[in-house]
Amino acid sequence: MKTVKLAVIPGDGIGHEVVPGALRILERLAEIDGGLKFEFEHFDYGCDYYLQHGDMMAPDGIERLSQSDAVFLGAVGDAGKVPDHISLWGLLIKIRREFQQEINVRPAKVFEGIRSPLANPKDFDLMVVRENSEGEYSSVGGRMFHEEHEIAIQSSVFSKRATSQAMHYAFDLAASRSKLVTSATKSNGIYHAMPFWDDVFKEISAEYPDISTTSEHIDALSASFVTRPERYDVVVASNLFGDILTDIGAAIMGSIGIAPSANLNLNGRYPSMFEPVHGSAPDIVGKGIANPVGQIWTAKMLLDHFGYTELGSMLLRAIEDTFREGIMTSDIGGSASTDEVTASILNKLQ
Repeated sequence: MKTVKLAVIPGDGIGHEVVPGALRILERLAEIDGGLKFEFEHFDYGCDYYLQHGDMMAPDGIERLSQSDAVFLGAVGDAGKVPDHISLWGLLIKIRREFQQEINVRPAKVFEGIRSPLANPKDFDLMVVRENSEGEYSSVGGRMFHEEHEIAIQSSVFSKRATSQAMHYAFDLAASRSKLVTSATKSNGIYHAMPFWDDVFKEISAEYPDISTTSEHIDALSASFVTRPERYDVVVASNLFGDILTDIGAAIMGSIGIAPSANLNLNGRYPSMFEPVHGSAPDIVGKGIANPVGQIWTAKMLLDHFGYTELGSMLLRAIEDTFREGIMTSDIGGSASTDEVTASILNKLQ
């Protein structure tokens, strides 16, 4: 019997509404497998915790989370309670950095039954590999002076090690898919960092002669995600560019509420973290209409990460079948509740 220990953080807002159903689905799939068991340890970290304790997690929070095999996160943030830069850097980004989760992977694909905002989405199926530890989201910089003289300086940091790692991961992923990697750049406007990014991409590309490559500026690439997403297979991007592209990917699927993501630790020293792309959506908390699919598809990525790809495929088929039957929440044109969508997916797992 293989036991996977999950640190469960519902977090804020609708995280408390979508995480429980995803955990039930993981338990059902473990029963189907017969050789897999999940152990859940729940943590109440988030904005309410901050209001009580002055921090987004306990002083020993990272140490406690490190005892798990993976972190399963719902959503972080509620600007009405805690400023976003405090909530994100105090929990989500803290976990990513402390656990060296240097790769973020987010898929986007067409689902039959969901009406994409694109007139002709043409069955796109792509993956964005995002460097997750540095780049434009560096904390290097500061603010100085006062009033009209105040200035802010924000420095991007790109290391060859982290950049190469993201690109190697993208090429290895593409080798199991359609063998095409697109690099997101902006070397015609960002003077130092992006020419460096281009040079590393060219160097890594030479190690994969069987993989086709393209390099596109982020503004044009963002437009192509809308006009011709079917052209892409695996896209590798910096922290900021990957963040932007994956939100576009979620939008062209039909809703950010269905998009999953994985924050991966590749050295095996710390757990990886799995979270949906959507936020805490405080405006719909308690209404029973939050889309649970982002959290459930995230569970599929977690299963894949631990080598249970058949269970992951079974779960994705259950999601697809649920959409084909028209069972979906209002954000993608349906009328079903959170629990009804979850129940439909659960019932298809036999």
